[in-house]
Amino acid sequence: MTDLRTAPRVTAASPDIARSRPALPSLTGARWWAAFAVFLLHALVFLPVYPFQKSDLFRRIHYFMPMQLGAAGVTFFFVLSGFIIYWSFKPGSSVPRFYWRRVLKIYPSHLIASAAFILAASVPLHRLVVWVPNLLLVHTWFPKSTTVGGLNVPSWSLASEMLFYLSFPIFLPLIRRIPTRHLLAWTIGLLLFVLALHTAYFLFVDGPKGIENAFAPRLVPGDVSPKFELHSSPAWFARPDIPVAPSYWLSYNFPPSRLPEFFVGVLAARMVLEGRWRNTRMGLPLALLALSYAATWVVPVNFKMSALLLGPMTAVVATLAARDLQGIRGVNSSKVMVWLGNVSFAFYLIQFPVMVLITRYCIGGHEYGFAGWLGWAALCLVVSTALGALLYYRVDLPLMSRFSGRRTKKTG
Repeated sequence: MTDLRTAPRVTAASPDIARSRPALPSLTGARWWAAFAVFLLHALVFLPVYPFQKSDLFRRIHYFMPMQLGAAGVTFFFVLSGFIIYWSFKPGSSVPRFYWRRVLKIYPSHLIASAAFILAASVPLHRLVVWVPNLLLVHTWFPKSTTVGGLNVPSWSLASEMLFYLSFPIFLPLIRRIPTRHLLAWTIGLLLFVLALHTAYFLFVDGPKGIENAFAPRLVPGDVSPKFELHSSPAWFARPDIPVAPSYWLSYNFPPSRLPEFFVGVLAARMVLEGRWRNTRMGLPLALLALSYAATWVVPVNFKMSALLLGPMTAVVATLAARDLQGIRGVNSSKVMVWLGNVSFAFYLIQFPVMVLITRYCIGGHEYGFAGWLGWAALCLVVSTALGALLYYRVDLPLMSRFSGRRTKKTG
């Protein structure tokens, strides 16, 4: 570990950093771990491998890899999104170009992944309520499972991202007016607001009040693996209405509820950029993150998904960025991790359609134990990574290079 007494300091008096906004490879590499956490949870509950999912071994594994494992990855993405958006939006940047770049970055890959899911799951397209809100990324504004989880399940987070991007230029003048010395206080205030918001949802909105981890696979009778996991079954999309618990939807899926996480990331970027966050030691942020993750086992569902993890996750993001600025290289800044981080967004989007496809044509109709699940999960990981790389290099990069209005550089 580099001694802070000899490392170059990042301060507000560093005009070269303020102007150039150098690349942050550790943050790029760390994106893979967040995407991989989401993949692990999805592979566990969205691959209907029977009789494994009905075994005691599955229940023990799922106890240590519950819903909040994937939710932690999403929280990281939301904080990181705010951090990177502020970092890359230099004074004088064009707001219309910013909006265009965000649309160009999100929608093409999203539409391709959605089309892949529609084909893999044989979605009944005559029910417009199922797929139109999803394609437009407005589906999580409504508390119904056919829209919240409609089509490609991971795309729910993109509806929140679109709100983040829409609101950023609107609130940016206010963000810039915060005195540098008050940035930490504002960040702590936002974290307390998130806790208060989730407490209000818990106290005053209908929904689960217990501390058990309620997110589990939907099982069907028998020990033969079905050809469709419930959330990708055509019968699921044919149902007239599938209500969800209001407090769960408000806490996890509702875009305005997640907006503070984005702006916590924005404030963190300002702290790093202006020298108010100088810590480069990962030990304490990771320890706090581990403790907050452990605490999710003993709090109600409303607090499991982001509220407890947000503060430590922000510290991790800020510390990784500070390490990059001081030239401290670690695992996350290696070429392999940066490459994985670059393809992580496309990987995140394509993983569920891959699982649906492999379930339908490979797993369904057979019986497997733990080894079978592990093998199919590994295959899904390899295929999803390969397709994610294909989307990144053949769709994302070419589109951004040609139509975004500025030259795109490969970072891995």
